[in-house]
Amino acid sequence: MSSNNTDTYVAPAVEPTKSEPNEKVFGNDDETSEEVAEVYIDPVLQKRILRKLDTRLAPLFCALYFLSYLDRSNIGNAAIAGLTDQLNLSGAQYSTAVSVFFATYVSAIFPLVLALRKIKTHRGITIMAAAWAIVTIGTAFVKSYGSLVACRLVLGLCEAGFFPCISLYITMVYNRKEQGLRFAYLFAATSFSGMFGGLIATGITKIGEAGGLRSWSWLYIVEGLISLLIVPFVWYGLPEKPADAKWWTPEEREAMLIREQQRLEYMGREKFDWTQVRSALKEWRVYTGALIQFFQDIILYGFSTFLPSILRNGLGYSRMEAQYLSVPVYLLGGISFFVAATIGDKYGLRGSVLLFLDVFAVIGYALLVASDSNAVKYAACYLIALPLYCGPGLNETWIVNNTAPHYRRATALGLSQAIGNVAGVVAPQLAWLGTHLYGLDLGPACLLQDSELEERQDLQR
Repeated sequence: MSSNNTDTYVAPAVEPTKSEPNEKVFGNDDETSEEVAEVYIDPVLQKRILRKLDTRLAPLFCALYFLSYLDRSNIGNAAIAGLTDQLNLSGAQYSTAVSVFFATYVSAIFPLVLALRKIKTHRGITIMAAAWAIVTIGTAFVKSYGSLVACRLVLGLCEAGFFPCISLYITMVYNRKEQGLRFAYLFAATSFSGMFGGLIATGITKIGEAGGLRSWSWLYIVEGLISLLIVPFVWYGLPEKPADAKWWTPEEREAMLIREQQRLEYMGREKFDWTQVRSALKEWRVYTGALIQFFQDIILYGFSTFLPSILRNGLGYSRMEAQYLSVPVYLLGGISFFVAATIGDKYGLRGSVLLFLDVFAVIGYALLVASDSNAVKYAACYLIALPLYCGPGLNETWIVNNTAPHYRRATALGLSQAIGNVAGVVAPQLAWLGTHLYGLDLGPACLLQDSELEERQDLQR
């Protein structure tokens, strides 16, 4: 870009289209700064850049989040495959083993988000991925309740900083109106991890015992090895700065630098400042978003982790049936999020879409608890799945879109994840009561409270 023309960038022979300015965000206190320079980028070039980002970086994000969620939630499939029987776990012990993951996960999120500023992004993400893969493989060899709890605690520590880190990276790559769909990629990956985990568990359960290990042990080994195999791809494929990636043409790199400048003008500079941290901690909307996240995460963790047990113990299906019948439920959850995120990005209706989907989940919970028909209960699982991943994902998109500058956003995101994931401790303790269904009675109440908060927060923004 020439030095005498820094305000515009127009590709030759194409009618320029003005870049759409982002909405004003709370927390960007630089009210007296100059208006951001009008920058024009060839729309064909914009699409080409997004296509490259979506084919080079988004698959890495999705694969990593897919595997992290798979490795934390596969305890549900392992229980059906014989984990609880071999370790002689009571219902309370099993629920505690699920919950303790979040003890270290929640405790470590906030300090890790701040500490990762001193570590290169791709290094931090690679180290976390390698660590949780090794711990997952190690879980295959536990012999007691105590060793299972220890592995779950270490796993929570290894995964704690990953989601905030990858979320901040997305905000560095995509502009605000592009982020909703990319967060949909992430949360759809969690639903597909449940689907994929069910398929793997079905196949391994058929094999049974091999090499002196039960099928649940092989489940951990196989899924841990898959996570370990992706580590080199992350190390070499994730650039520290998106504009520095080797796969850009000179024209694309120049446009990426312009996009980066636009992002910094609107969303704030990335220089660390403790005042940004304190400012986020004083902002009431940050806590409202965190409370919304808590309610939505109760639904997510209570339902997604225990779905195989619900089908097995609550509806009376066999072990094999419980594994494969969970697959289409998770699939619907992922598809629902893609549709909701697309509508949200296009029309700016994230809150309205989520409120609409929550209604179906309330109906689903009512049917799941009240009906005596297994067919009706199984159908209710599909209704619950509609907002299952949309809720946490759309709320996180709200937070990163509406908080600036960079480290205020990082603080808000870390706090939201810390408070929201307390639900991971609460939900399993509710689920072990009775038949695993009674604990889900809280679902409608959480959704209704969540809906009220979402509506109030949406009106404020």
